Amino acid sequence: MQDFNPVAGAQLGLELAASVKNRFAEESCTHLTTIPPRPSITADWPEWVLPELREYLIDQGIKAPYSHQVATAEHAWQRRHVVVATGTSSGKSLGYLMPILSKLAINPQATALYLTPTKALGSDQLGNALALTAAIPQLFDVHPCAYDGDTLKEARAGIREQSRCVFSNPDMLHAAILPHHSRWMRFLRHLQFVVVDECHTYRGVFGAGVSLVLRRLLRIARRYGASPTVIFASATAADPAEHATLLIGEPVQAVTEDGAPSGARTVMLWEPGFIEGATGEHGAPVRRAASTEAAGMMATLIAEGARTLTFVRSRRGAEVVAMRTAEELVGMGRLQDARRIAAYRAGYLAEDRRRLEQQLDSGELLGVASTNALELGIDVGGLDAVITAGFPGTIASFWQQAGRAGRRGQGSLVVLVARDEPMDTYLVHHAEALLTRPVERTVFNPHNPHILSGHLLCAAEELPLTESEVDALGARDIAEALAAQGLMRHRPRGWFALPQPGAPDVHAQVNLRGSGQRISIVDHSDGRLLGTIDAATGMAQVHPGAVYLHQGESFVVDKLLLDDHVALVHPDAPAYSTHARTTTDIRIIGVDDSVQNPSPGFWLSNVDVEVTDQVVGYTVKASDGSVLETVPLDLPPQQLRTRAVAYTVDPLVLQQLGVDDVPGTLHAAEHAAIGMLPLIATCDRWDIGGVSTAEHPDTGLPTVFVYDGHPGGAGFADCGFQRFGQWIAATFEAVRSCECESGCPSCVQSPKCGNGNQPLDKAGAIQLLGAMCTMLGFTP
Repeated sequence: MQDFNPVAGAQLGLELAASVKNRFAEESCTHLTTIPPRPSITADWPEWVLPELREYLIDQGIKAPYSHQVATAEHAWQRRHVVVATGTSSGKSLGYLMPILSKLAINPQATALYLTPTKALGSDQLGNALALTAAIPQLFDVHPCAYDGDTLKEARAGIREQSRCVFSNPDMLHAAILPHHSRWMRFLRHLQFVVVDECHTYRGVFGAGVSLVLRRLLRIARRYGASPTVIFASATAADPAEHATLLIGEPVQAVTEDGAPSGARTVMLWEPGFIEGATGEHGAPVRRAASTEAAGMMATLIAEGARTLTFVRSRRGAEVVAMRTAEELVGMGRLQDARRIAAYRAGYLAEDRRRLEQQLDSGELLGVASTNALELGIDVGGLDAVITAGFPGTIASFWQQAGRAGRRGQGSLVVLVARDEPMDTYLVHHAEALLTRPVERTVFNPHNPHILSGHLLCAAEELPLTESEVDALGARDIAEALAAQGLMRHRPRGWFALPQPGAPDVHAQVNLRGSGQRISIVDHSDGRLLGTIDAATGMAQVHPGAVYLHQGESFVVDKLLLDDHVALVHPDAPAYSTHARTTTDIRIIGVDDSVQNPSPGFWLSNVDVEVTDQVVGYTVKASDGSVLETVPLDLPPQQLRTRAVAYTVDPLVLQQLGVDDVPGTLHAAEHAAIGMLPLIATCDRWDIGGVSTAEHPDTGLPTVFVYDGHPGGAGFADCGFQRFGQWIAATFEAVRSCECESGCPSCVQSPKCGNGNQPLDKAGAIQLLGAMCTMLGFTP
């Protein structure tokens, strides 16, 4: 067990915090606390572990495994599905490597499949497996291999025929392995284990799609006679067993007690000050950018001798923060230190990423600015400080990032720098909501008919579906609808996919990260395809004149060819940003028995809606947030059927509250609630939308809707309905505690408002939100 000096560890973090506070004396540290260190908890090696594997690991310095590694390994060895949900860099991979490699050594035909959401993490784990199998004679024939979009076509047949441990991702599993499962018969027939790494990242539409892909995999493996055990690895989660169980539709055991050591960790919450003389929309004050503040902090900490990792929200941001940090250090006269700063993000060559990881781990690099690419799995140690520039979206992600510091037992500092948004502002002023509240539930719905129908057709194409398989998914109505469309046929032996001559492959029509028609984004200066985007949301991001960011590069959209589903762009880095202006209408198309009437004059419901959006123009904003111009556009409307949480208020209630500006009150309350929903559900504000109206045609009353921005819904609105009281109480507190006079980005203004943040009535929103808290039994 590692020795700790709690006093020394805590003192280091406090000293680093003091250096930042001294440098930014006019800024605001809103909270400072120190989390005590935690010693390691180890356990004996399981008796069944391959002796040569155990000896190799001991020689590598692992004298005894951590308790959570052994617990995970024992569940998997006993053929129980298991999820291990422990902190960053806690060694979760050893928990699944022990049973997998031991089984592959015993059974020369056994196979295993590893799935990861990112190539960087998959490469990291593949490297570990290659080192282990090369060092242990009993594992020489395992041949670990990557099978993803970068795998050469001429190498794929050899991997299918020889590898017993394949490293892939859900997209490749869906598009290349399951449609051609007969070619994988050897591998699938002997499939013993499936590893689903970083499973907490599977949420929303992507989570629903991955869930159905995993269920299709297990179905085919069992048709071949295999019964694989699934091992999930996750960040700390609210209910990891529930999440993993929903992913595969079968019971999963959870291991959540972290046996890895952690040093004392000082957490500082920070709110940047206002820029003197700068004003945003409607004269709202503008705060210093979180990225600018973070660069100054990183330079200060490095000057104090602290190796520092800064997380930012975008690839371009990583490059900018690294550059500004180096400039700050040069200004301090620390030229040598400035040369030891780097950015890390997706898009780098694999060898460059490995070099940066090794330099950061060894201490050759003093500071790195990174996207969340370093949040997942990749092992770096020896860090003294972590800065998070802007709340990363979920409490779970914040702790993942914070856990990068102090993993070798040393004291550390973690800083959250708030962006000028409601969620960030709320958290830095309500530390308990970030530091003591359980992490969010991971929300997704594999029964979403818009997602399930495509996967049901894929499954029928792979192998005819039995009656029990259709019923297990609750998909009989969907199967009958597909049959009515001539896509499937019902026979006594089950449901069969019907060939569609000339039509695209059914698997190619199903995209795990979205559904419906997609717009291709093409750089017409060189013809390269940059990526794709859902047509339902794409018009607001790739309309003519829009500034579009991709992998750290900036582009301007020249044309949007809707008939061809193509947006043509050219590289450019203008000194402004663009924000779409839209009109939105919403129609209720289905109401279940969820309608609640918690108080006279107030109704709450969870409904199916049809949303009609039309981009009517865009605003051009300078870097300080000021509006330069407004440009009109003429684009066709887009329709979306999805789920919404809605509340309706009787006008008499609003009158009793003294609300005069009903549209402005509802609009401000809607914006604030959208900004706070990520506190309740694992979503980003860009995953959801809202509509407020003083008299909705379907209710005849003042009504506010918050809806999922994905066809059929992603589960976010449903989660908001289930925890509505907690959500509205946090929203009320965020708006009430904001010091601005009439509304700002920290409370009721929205960066994605289609109406230019008009009208907004902050005072009325405070009255309404406070009254709703009282009606729901939540004390304001």
